[in-house]
Amino acid sequence: MADKLQFDLVSPERVLVSDAVDMVVVPGAEGDFGVMAGHAPVMALLRPGLITTYENDRPARRIFVASGFAEVNPSGIIVLAENADDLSELPQERAMQMLRNAEEDLQAAGAASEAERAKLEQAVALARARSEAYTAP
Repeated sequence: MADKLQFDLVSPERVLVSDAVDMVVVPGAEGDFGVMAGHAPVMALLRPGLITTYENDRPARRIFVASGFAEVNPSGIIVLAENADDLSELPQERAMQMLRNAEEDLQAAGAASEAERAKLEQAVALARARSEAYTAP
């Protein structure tokens, strides 16, 4: 049996996940990357996307992260995420509603400042990425 990898997902408020897993696939800023026990140390910036944990060569958990950092060290991987949603706990319809709300907010912005408009556009992009996570393989 292969060695397990310690996976910790931490938000500013609390530890969201602390599990021993076979593998974790993380949405790096330069592309997805997989981490197994014995992986070389690395630090990576994350982009919006799915973290997928694996047990016995099967996906075990899918978590959407908006952004963050990943640190792979000899004892495992630590992901620091500002925002994370376990897809098993967030109904797809709720994610779709979040997207609709963000799009409505952007449409209603009208004469908003350039900075406010950019913030609303970013919220739409993030909500879209979250809703698309449900259809990702």
